Amino acid sequence: MPAVIFLIVMILASLESVAQKRSIKNTSSKSIERGFKLVPDSVRPSMYWYWMSDNISVEGVKKDVEAMAKIGIGRAFIGNIGYPKEEVPYGNVKLFSDEWWKVMRTAIATATEKKIDIGLFNSPGWSQSGGPWIKPSQSMRYLAGDEINVTGPLLFSKKLIASKPDFQDVAVLAFPATSGKAEDLHNFHPLITSDINFREPQKLLDENILNESYNDSIAKPGATDTINIQVNNIFTARSLLLFPGKKPFKADVELQYNSNGTYLTIKKFEYDRTNAANNVGFISYAPAAVSFRAVTSNLYRLLLSNMSGYAGFAEIKLSGAAYIERYEEKQLAKMFQTPLPLWNEYQWPQQVEPENKALLIDPAKIIDLTKNLAADGTLNWNVPEGDWVIIRYGMLPTGVKNGPASPEGIGLEIDKINNAAMQHHFDSFVGKIQQRIPLTERTSLKWLVADSYETGSQNWTDGMLPIFQQQYGYNPLPWLPVLSGRVVGTAEQSNRFLWDLRRLIADRVAYQYVAGLREVSHKNGLKIWLENYGHWGYPSEFLKYGGQSDEISGEFWNEGTLGDIECRAASSAAHIYGKNKVSAESFTAAGLGYARYPAGLKKRGDWSFTEGINNSLLHVFISQPYEDRNPGINAGFGTEFNRKNTWFYQGKAFVDYIRRCNFLLQQGKPVNDVAYFIGEDAPKMTGVRNPELPNGLSYDYINAEVLMERATVQDGKLLLPDGMSYRLLVLPQLETMRPEILEKIGALVKEGLTVLGPAPLRSPSLQNYPAADDRLKKMVLDIWGNVDGKKITIGKYGKGNLLNGVSMQQALDMLQIIPDVALKDRYVLYTHRKTTEGDIYFLTNQTDSSISIEPAFRITGKQPEWWDAVDGSTRSLPAFTQTSETTIIPIKLEAYQSGFVFFRNTNDKPVMQNSKENFPVPSIIKKINTPWKVQFDTAMRGPLQPVVFDKLMDWTKSNNDAIKNYSGTAIYKTTCTISSLPSGNTFYLNVGMVKVMAKIKINGKEVGAAWTAPYRVDITGALKKGSNTIEIEVVNTWVNRLIGDSKLPEAERKTWTNVNIYTPDSKPQPSGLIGPVTIEAV
Repeated sequence: MPAVIFLIVMILASLESVAQKRSIKNTSSKSIERGFKLVPDSVRPSMYWYWMSDNISVEGVKKDVEAMAKIGIGRAFIGNIGYPKEEVPYGNVKLFSDEWWKVMRTAIATATEKKIDIGLFNSPGWSQSGGPWIKPSQSMRYLAGDEINVTGPLLFSKKLIASKPDFQDVAVLAFPATSGKAEDLHNFHPLITSDINFREPQKLLDENILNESYNDSIAKPGATDTINIQVNNIFTARSLLLFPGKKPFKADVELQYNSNGTYLTIKKFEYDRTNAANNVGFISYAPAAVSFRAVTSNLYRLLLSNMSGYAGFAEIKLSGAAYIERYEEKQLAKMFQTPLPLWNEYQWPQQVEPENKALLIDPAKIIDLTKNLAADGTLNWNVPEGDWVIIRYGMLPTGVKNGPASPEGIGLEIDKINNAAMQHHFDSFVGKIQQRIPLTERTSLKWLVADSYETGSQNWTDGMLPIFQQQYGYNPLPWLPVLSGRVVGTAEQSNRFLWDLRRLIADRVAYQYVAGLREVSHKNGLKIWLENYGHWGYPSEFLKYGGQSDEISGEFWNEGTLGDIECRAASSAAHIYGKNKVSAESFTAAGLGYARYPAGLKKRGDWSFTEGINNSLLHVFISQPYEDRNPGINAGFGTEFNRKNTWFYQGKAFVDYIRRCNFLLQQGKPVNDVAYFIGEDAPKMTGVRNPELPNGLSYDYINAEVLMERATVQDGKLLLPDGMSYRLLVLPQLETMRPEILEKIGALVKEGLTVLGPAPLRSPSLQNYPAADDRLKKMVLDIWGNVDGKKITIGKYGKGNLLNGVSMQQALDMLQIIPDVALKDRYVLYTHRKTTEGDIYFLTNQTDSSISIEPAFRITGKQPEWWDAVDGSTRSLPAFTQTSETTIIPIKLEAYQSGFVFFRNTNDKPVMQNSKENFPVPSIIKKINTPWKVQFDTAMRGPLQPVVFDKLMDWTKSNNDAIKNYSGTAIYKTTCTISSLPSGNTFYLNVGMVKVMAKIKINGKEVGAAWTAPYRVDITGALKKGSNTIEIEVVNTWVNRLIGDSKLPEAERKTWTNVNIYTPDSKPQPSGLIGPVTIEAV
């Protein structure tokens, strides 16, 4: 074994490791530095611009755009949002009214004048694509079946009545009834009891799902219950269906049976029916079905544990019939109940096969009666002898509507797997806007926006039968009874059909919906901007879905974990589909109205950059139509990036920081050593990293489409046409893979790629079954050989390597992949971009403490520099050590501080001056202890006269209510005398602590802003020997004034906002210049 490893290492060491020069944008380091200091307009951040609940005005949108231009916003995406009137009172400018059209025209024309690009959400609301112009026949639909039982011989002639309106016929099938149906438990007159007193528990077995039985109280944390079922005679069970009641309930369920006085476990599973919204499944109260080997007893019980919600069900169906396990979930009728599905949420273990063929439907015996159905719904058929089931299949609308939007803009969602109505949808909203506004006034209108997908699933569309057959090569018609849980052929075949259906839906959502939006947008001179994931009922595959968009976006919330999968989902899709810019809906939030400010946003924003984001979008600017209301219209979500927020204009310093970061992070290409294959199962909103990468290395997710169509191998690396390359491909721990993708992976390995992961055992698809499995097994034997991951873990195939059963570190060692940045502290995060003129590393301290680190960068022979995006400064890092593989640099970072290490390519030998410090400790040359004259804004209820502060203090500690409750800007002024200025030094004004932002002038010259650690500004060019005037403009948040006004009678209040969480008991926010203020020299 050691000899084999040594041989492989030697082979790999001989491979050319130089990056492909064609893959990196040829940009000189001088032009990069110039762009960093004078950031181009092309990297201005974007903004969601919400028009809330008809509260808009011509003058308001004009001022909104002007305000955006002042702080450096480059794009504004208009969303017509309607919210419950209890939260956002409705205004008078109704959607599509004459005044609304005037406002829209003004907004776009003003943006054109101010050179701000405009995007339009493609329909009212933020999710997704619909409106009152969408007919039921153009909407999202699912396949439903109305069934009847008949016994032949019989001449059947009867009108089949569709059970619901808008039923669109698809097919009529008949098949022999299977055995086991008569063995449903309710036919055995069981006795049922519950330990926690379900209300009327016999309703659980009455075959009426309208009769619920539940406990009246919400289950307490950790609560358990036992439901006991007893029958007089023995009963054979093969399946259990739990029909949910109308009240949300979740529990761990254990089904047991009694054998000779001992209860034995049949099945353990999770039951979750906590969300009945139709955007997490078009069958709101779909049963949860599980299957198992036949068990015979007269005593059964359900053990419920980890319960939440109201314990109860509409029906418990313990049956001797064979059912497809989780058939409702497998057809997307019921989906993951919360926003963030796990990578394997739509994967299920192989189901046990029923032991008796009489329990199964033979696909060869299914009769297509579609032509026997008359236009009026009458079916005529000579029924053969025996018991038969007739099912009339048709499409029904899922009923999901776009939103949240004003009533005038709400309607059905457009079909996501058929683009036939896409042009109609576009013409009905965005197209009308283009028609109504002259081209000369709307040159700024460039983008069509699709926010995160939140409109759930569908599983059928017009022409689905031939579409399916064209995709997979077999007729899906005989397999339709699987959708009602029946087993057709075998359980394995039935489940494979459902896999094919889910995969087809995922692909068509990408190619019919997203690509359809793109096509109609391009035809009309627009591009699309898309978030490539969905928090409610997402039916597609995040990589392929994003790959069809012009620009891809993630999302992250300022607090919590939302964003932890979305940002990497976006950056991975962008990287593998050749898109350089990666957006993110940034600083989305809930609650804490007006309490957030840039210093508190920076940590999460920096985190997003390390996930691959480089084209930030701020959430959210809510249009402000009422000049006499302050802080004005808001909502219970988002960070208030609008012109009426106190710190909005000073927030330009934060916007400039984001611009500089975005600029550098758009240079070159990202360096990610590992590609994690996400597998082929669908839906999928994230991948899996197993084994996980150690700190100091980065990755992308990659999908089958990119591997099949875009991947080649060069110098042992997986290479994509746009320049991305990866040294290791990791397969998920799955047993399935289609033979086509396995064949391509084998070809990549043969050309020199190294793959880590297990060999697949079978195809997940019914396509070419069972020949596809035979083909796959032959390829596995050829590629993996005897590499079983146990006895043998390393093997060769062509020029490449197969690794199975080894750790990630072992794989990295074998490939001689060292950390890109060796970081001992896991709270320091990084990202790396490579250009032809140098390497750009971004580092962020994610802690609230200052730290000293010595990261080892996987770079040698280059000169390191420190580039600070807070002020745009660049300087050399004189102290560093270089080895044959790395450059080690001592770095100090303040709390939440970040910065760029730029390794500039040079023909000269790097100059090391280890006697110097990279981050020298400043020396204080002057403590500012003189009194400060402070002018508050009287319009914001500040003191009427300037106030002298002998000592700096937190405003909330003042005895003066006009200061204690003040929100807004205050200007501090003082003078100081400098007796001498040492030559060759850089001088800084350090403001100590400021809440929340400060803009600084020295001797009348504006020198910068202090808004984040280390809260100091370079004043070298403004400071002079002798007397100096210091002016500091400080701004806080709205919080303290809102608290202060809450203590006043309503008539005396000067603030107004529709969502106001503040009361007299709310805690005030520290505010003002708190200091100490010093002048420092370095």
